Amino acid sequence: MGHRAHDGLRGRTGPESGGRDTQDRVRIAQAAARLIAEHGIADWSLAKRKAVRQLMLPDRQALPGDDEIEAALIDYHALFGGNAHAARLREQRCEAQRWMRRLEQFTPTLVGGVAAGWATTHSDIRLELVADDEKSVELALLNAGVSYRAMPAAGNTHDLYIDTPRGGIRIAVRTPEEVRQRSRRDRRGNAEVRLRIEELDALLDGGASP
Repeated sequence: MGHRAHDGLRGRTGPESGGRDTQDRVRIAQAAARLIAEHGIADWSLAKRKAVRQLMLPDRQALPGDDEIEAALIDYHALFGGNAHAARLREQRCEAQRWMRRLEQFTPTLVGGVAAGWATTHSDIRLELVADDEKSVELALLNAGVSYRAMPAAGNTHDLYIDTPRGGIRIAVRTPEEVRQRSRRDRRGNAEVRLRIEELDALLDGGASP
């Protein structure tokens, strides 16, 4: 797929008007989204730096935020994903639904790209669970015979990762207090897409859309 076709991506990642810096941020976000979607680059910082080099922009160029990359990915899928992306996203959401039902005792919430619709083939299914102690989730998985491994997360915490034939499940455990204090909006003030099991059920039944 040539770069020329990607020039049609809409500038959702920045204001409709602005200077060269704003335009370049949009171009970087579009190029990074293409790298993430087509080459499976999981490190978004790396994808941004590669995009800067591809566009032959200065190394000190201001980089777009992750929310701008997410918006660019949504545009990328809208333009180039077609039925294949829709089918893949539905499969990922169905897998999320299965695990949310298995972990229903921990009030699971689907977050990230599978919830918002910008997920690629390489995206993990991200779930947030609520528990006073992370060990209770690990014990529940062990009792159910589910193999998992610890993955680095923010600070001194770690996420739990489950490999499945339909993709990786990445689980973050939050205490009730953390859930209450958690911001529901990104740095631009946009509401984050977070789906509870009943909302995901409705979405898969065709009764709702994120």
